[in-house]
Amino acid sequence: MVDTKTSSSGNWTSTQAYVLSVICLLIGVAMGYLVRGSAPTQPSTAIAPQSPVGGNGMSAAGGGPAAQPTPEQLKQMADTQAQPLLAQLKIDPNNASLLYQIGNLYYDAQQYPEAVKYYENSLNISPNATDVRTDLGTAYHLMGQPDKAIQEYDQVLKIDGKHANALFNEGMVKWQDKMDMSGAIAAWRHLLETNPDYPQRDRVQGLIAQAERHATMKPGSKTDKPADIAQ
Repeated sequence: MVDTKTSSSGNWTSTQAYVLSVICLLIGVAMGYLVRGSAPTQPSTAIAPQSPVGGNGMSAAGGGPAAQPTPEQLKQMADTQAQPLLAQLKIDPNNASLLYQIGNLYYDAQQYPEAVKYYENSLNISPNATDVRTDLGTAYHLMGQPDKAIQEYDQVLKIDGKHANALFNEGMVKWQDKMDMSGAIAAWRHLLETNPDYPQRDRVQGLIAQAERHATMKPGSKTDKPADIAQ
């Protein structure tokens, strides 16, 4: 199995950081439905992870199943990768893009409160950055705060009413977290109306059809509601 332990100096090697990044991606693919603010207009489940982890869940070295990193390992990975960016931030503290990049590192390492801190700092400088605000909303969702997530998506849509990723995510959060079928359907219909070339159009139409069925479902009926959503 690929060694993911820290070195005696307490720092991650580039190989170790890469392996943990791939594992993080696999976790996201296994769980994720929402879309990153700066990602292409398609759900994160469409991402295909590359080696070193194989499609059967085995490590690249041919050993046993690839172990998932602990929260402590994920945080250390993010802290290590953020160091050069934090050094740049000391020189240029009002760099909104740099703050967003640091937030993304912590988001990818599932350190959502830390990601929120950097996203909010970035938005204090550039409040109309819709991709940053979309990711802030999704981080709130992942922290179990759906109302704050929806509030951020709504703010994005006040700036850009056609923002596809915010509309997709708002529909998912309204359905998954709030059981607001009509709100989810409205968000997805608006997504398709304002983005006629949306690459996942068929998928969204399927979600609308599912939500419409659930809206008329009697208590105790079997549901095909999507699994838990994540990054």
